[in-house]
Amino acid sequence: MSEGRRLPVYLLLDCSGSMSGEPIEAVRQGVRMLISDLRGNPQALETAFLSVITFSSSAQQLSPLTELMMFQEPMLDANGSTSLGAALGLLEQCLDNEVRKSSPTQKGDWKPLVFLMTDGQPTDSWEMAADRLKQKKLGNIIACAAGAGADSQLLKRVTETVVEISNLQPDSLRAFFKWVSSSIKTTSQSVTAAVGDAAPINLPPPPPQIQIVP
Repeated sequence: MSEGRRLPVYLLLDCSGSMSGEPIEAVRQGVRMLISDLRGNPQALETAFLSVITFSSSAQQLSPLTELMMFQEPMLDANGSTSLGAALGLLEQCLDNEVRKSSPTQKGDWKPLVFLMTDGQPTDSWEMAADRLKQKKLGNIIACAAGAGADSQLLKRVTETVVEISNLQPDSLRAFFKWVSSSIKTTSQSVTAAVGDAAPINLPPPPPQIQIVP
């Protein structure tokens, strides 16, 4: 199975101080639900590999790209500032290092899915990292501006696919993770149905708590 084409999935989660309390607890529950949901889906189980990158005053990859059955839930704590630039730079490194490229004898991994969620303004310089990621097209990035402090227009610099959650209530955050799970399942189905590599991703319609930013 390890030789099959993988669908790499990266979760980039804002764990800055403003997420402390109920929001970070809802994110923990969301990640937990996401893993158990995907483990119950044969296609996702076979193709999806998951990584978690968190960012606060710095960015770190808590979970390298791991198959779902072996995935250990990371410890998420909220504190510090919002180093979005550091997170995007780290994501670029991980995509370069972990995602298998196609060779003459073997097809590489499917195009990675990246879900970025942030609830605030970046506190470091992020523009160059955002432009590089957009230019390189290393993955399909879906960015979520969570709550009133987040700026969806700013996230448009990272990716065209931006959604908004109007508040950080636990049910809104859980709805987001449920939608992420559905998106991963839909994508793993469409890639295993031998869709061309260049085919755009088809995301399922988001629940009412989530608005797509035009």
